[in-house]
Amino acid sequence: MDTQAHSRLPRRLDWDGHALALESAPGQAVEVWLDQVIYACLPADAASRIVLALPDLPNGQKSIQLQLRCGGELSSPVQLCQGQAGLARADTLLPLQPLQGEELLDPTTAAVALAREVAIIVPVYNAAEAVRSCLDSVLAHTRGAARLIVIDDASSEAAIAPLLASYRGIAGVEILRNDSNLGFTGTVNRGMQLAGRADVVLLNADTEVAAHWLDGLRAAAWARSDTASATAVSDNAGAFSVPELEQENPFPQGWTFAQAALALRQCAGLAYPRLPTGNGFCIYLKRAALDAVGLFDAHAFAQGYGEENDWCQRAEAAGWQHAIAGPVLVRHARSQSFGHERRRVLGEAGMAVLRQRWPRYEADVGATLFSPRRRALDWRVRCAYARPAPLPRLLCWEGAAATPGDGQLLANCSVQRDHWLLQSADAQRWPLCERIAVAAGDDAAARAQRRAAFAQLLQRQAIDRIVGTLPAELAAVADLFQLDRDGAAAANPFGVRA
Repeated sequence: MDTQAHSRLPRRLDWDGHALALESAPGQAVEVWLDQVIYACLPADAASRIVLALPDLPNGQKSIQLQLRCGGELSSPVQLCQGQAGLARADTLLPLQPLQGEELLDPTTAAVALAREVAIIVPVYNAAEAVRSCLDSVLAHTRGAARLIVIDDASSEAAIAPLLASYRGIAGVEILRNDSNLGFTGTVNRGMQLAGRADVVLLNADTEVAAHWLDGLRAAAWARSDTASATAVSDNAGAFSVPELEQENPFPQGWTFAQAALALRQCAGLAYPRLPTGNGFCIYLKRAALDAVGLFDAHAFAQGYGEENDWCQRAEAAGWQHAIAGPVLVRHARSQSFGHERRRVLGEAGMAVLRQRWPRYEADVGATLFSPRRRALDWRVRCAYARPAPLPRLLCWEGAAATPGDGQLLANCSVQRDHWLLQSADAQRWPLCERIAVAAGDDAAARAQRRAAFAQLLQRQAIDRIVGTLPAELAAVADLFQLDRDGAAAANPFGVRA
């Protein structure tokens, strides 16, 4: 495509079915917009070239609209077709669909992974109101086998002791205090030792979690056997901030945190990006990886800021990988304990150690921060934030009655002998119309296929609740994914009612 008619646009644009190639003035930044949402801003190299790999389209479809901008207005749209070279006439905008390469849990893996006990470790140092918000959110929104270990690292604020005392006696909650200040790393190491054989989530005390947070972390960590850690995304967590890296991202005007978290659960996709690192504000660590790699280095990173990055590098050297749990949004205030200046100083000191130990660390992180999967995640969050606030999704099984419009979206599932027919009651807000082939019969293979199909449905559509009477084989799958259904609410390990 020759774009010289638009003087500020790239001189040439080519699409080979899997990558864009542009010619522009050296150093000129070109914005790439897909389906009317910015996807990337890329500078031309010294040879006037820009190459953008799109091995899979981020909308999960076979085609997508493309526009370009170089400081002025957007160009006229054209259509990119996956696997087909050349540009086509722009078509209608298509709804988001599940991503290619999505990493779903099958029922057999889910039965192990989602049933594992998780020790949630919250190190506390001052900032009482932030601590209260964090702990209350964990108690309200955690489902499945979990316990909470809160360790006060000898806080100096008088308000901390009575606050933490108010949580004593709650089932599954352990409140501890260090006799002297151990620092962040020493405190979380103590927690990981107390966790026994459980998997671990490290959660900063200045965070807030939302519904399905732990289920989502578990799923990301266990989708592949070689994953050591899964880190949530956030409105304010450096390289794990979405949709814009390394900055604070306000939620859409009028939205609550719960709505933003629900939007990511429904839209972010289950093709988890990989990075050679994680972030300790909210990171899931598998017990097998802890066994292989050991605890954090409390000598080199006593106050934190680099200890989880060092651990992740050690894990990578041992053959493990690290995932970004895109569907899990965790709110993060940052620097409640130390303040921004102290955080900056500690961060610089930690980075100096990382550079000495792992000379390729920054280059490797930089190379993966803008991978196609990571760009797709950020783009899908921008898409979600440009839409009306989401509503929970309710699956009505085989004619079960539910009232639409009372703060939820409905989809009906009609069960036939050899297929399920799924139809959303609001195609504009939930574009679901799908026929899922299922095996007939009562033999083991047929039951296993139906369980697998149901597990895929629940994950791909981010179902929140099920009404109607499920067959026992499918009810067991819903329970694995910690979903409320008629007559069986998902278990809260702390005894807190939803």
